[in-house]
Amino acid sequence: MSPLTVVWVANRETALNDTSGVLKLTDQGLVLLVNGTSNSTVWSSTLSSKAENPVAQLVVSGNLVVKDGHNGEHFLWQSFDFLGDTLLPGTKIGWDPVTGLERTMTSSKSADDPGHGDFIFRIDPRGYPQAVLTNGTAIMVRVGPWNGLMFSGATIYLRYSKLLPSDYDFIEKELICKLQPLHTYSFIRSVVTPWGGVQLLHWSRQTSSWETLLSLPEGECDKYSHCGANSFCRVTPAPICTCLEGFVPKYPRKWKDLYWSDGCVRITPLSCSKDGFKKHSGLVLPDTSSSWHNKTMNLQECEDLCRKNCSCTAYSNMDVRRGGSGCLLWFHDLIDMRQGGQDLYIRLPMSEPDDESNKKKLVGMIAGSILFFMSMMFGLVLCLWRKKLEEPEIFWWKQRAHKREKDDMDLPMFDLSTIVYATNYFSSDNKLGEGGFGSVYKGALENGTEIAVKRLSIDSEQGLDEFKNEVQLIAKLQHRNLVKLLGCCIQQKEKLLIYELMPNRSLDTFIFDDSRRKLLDWAKRFQIIGGTARGLVYLHQDSRLRVIHRDLKTSNILLDKDMNAKISDFGLARTFAGDQTEARTKRVMGT
Repeated sequence: MSPLTVVWVANRETALNDTSGVLKLTDQGLVLLVNGTSNSTVWSSTLSSKAENPVAQLVVSGNLVVKDGHNGEHFLWQSFDFLGDTLLPGTKIGWDPVTGLERTMTSSKSADDPGHGDFIFRIDPRGYPQAVLTNGTAIMVRVGPWNGLMFSGATIYLRYSKLLPSDYDFIEKELICKLQPLHTYSFIRSVVTPWGGVQLLHWSRQTSSWETLLSLPEGECDKYSHCGANSFCRVTPAPICTCLEGFVPKYPRKWKDLYWSDGCVRITPLSCSKDGFKKHSGLVLPDTSSSWHNKTMNLQECEDLCRKNCSCTAYSNMDVRRGGSGCLLWFHDLIDMRQGGQDLYIRLPMSEPDDESNKKKLVGMIAGSILFFMSMMFGLVLCLWRKKLEEPEIFWWKQRAHKREKDDMDLPMFDLSTIVYATNYFSSDNKLGEGGFGSVYKGALENGTEIAVKRLSIDSEQGLDEFKNEVQLIAKLQHRNLVKLLGCCIQQKEKLLIYELMPNRSLDTFIFDDSRRKLLDWAKRFQIIGGTARGLVYLHQDSRLRVIHRDLKTSNILLDKDMNAKISDFGLARTFAGDQTEARTKRVMGT
């Protein structure tokens, strides 16, 4: 084919500067490249055994071989074992368990210098083997592990899977990848480029030239760990990096400035026995260099094994064919995920995942309810129809009510990653206390402002109403003896209230502590009593809302640095009309 294409060079590092080079085959079967002028050996092959009648041949596949004339099927040496920058059909890349030989592709220094460049394409045998492009020890592109159909990271390969199937053998420690075209009349080759890419090219009979079928990296997401740990990269929409559910950026400010390499960290630490798994579909599996694998297990056995191991962070099938088989387990941060075609089950605290097992439990409950709903359907439809005739404006009224509720929560909204970073990922060392609806943590914003974060318990069914109530109320109340609400956060199932930090915490930490009680002389006690009373007078008659706290106790009276009292926790508070003096509740409230 014209123009001729060089696919293998013997003397990559030692060039011949003239035409005096001579190719020789010795009686022992060594292939030599000799400088004809100086008669010095420029390059020599290796030999594992002596040949009686050595023959060197360039076979039709492009493989230069040395064989014994009496045994034409057995190669004593072949160029396919010592790859350059090109992979041809029939070439193998990977490990030979017998000889210990590793077959790798190494880029050229430049388009006109075949010397060894910086980039190597190889099979990484650590954990579950995967194909990678490296620069020294650093991974540049991870094509991923074999999933039975393709390398999972080469999603672009799907476009040409019918044209370019590959053979792949993985037997214990033996790992061989073999490029093989579907049609014998098609010509393809794979090349590691001098600039750090991997290309797959085919010969076009129409244009009489080599055309690129695929090229990696194709975009930002193909670059190894572009988004850091515990996140995934997607082409659209922007921004391209997104934390996994249950995770937030490690450094929020860098993340907002589009520096994603530090990745994401967990919002809530794992608790092992109470953890569940969240299914993520359409992903390229994470880096498998530290993973564990088993070919015979099914997905349920894989989940059970991961659940029993507190260090296991995710699991998946190895092979996607025939409904999936095999087991892959991860034990650390999940690195280098992007849009792909496989399912990954990620370990999360039980309050966070949409656990598949929980869904299965719901099936029975739903099935048992179907009969009841069917019997009630006709009556329900009739009731709604009649209700609509009687009150045609009810839907419009509910829409307005919902809008008013949204407007009532008009407060500065904090990003979850900002609060997680401020509280050191809700560290137990930052925990100030725990109440009926959640915990309180101290923290510091990037500008140095000290805050107290009330974290509503995710498991609390009652807590959401109290959360909304507290936000709506305290956003409208401003007084020196009420704790100041700085903002709130409703994100990823988290509901957070951000208050100013009270350095001296709450009154109960003084009066119920034998040593600290002595710090409260009568003057300070009278100051606290007076401040509390002024706060109550404001709530009961001076504010534009008449508010009854209903949960006033020493733990809800906070003390600032000057021991001034500030009333907090309005989760159970109720508002009254201006002329209202009495109300009845359906349940006992307060302490």
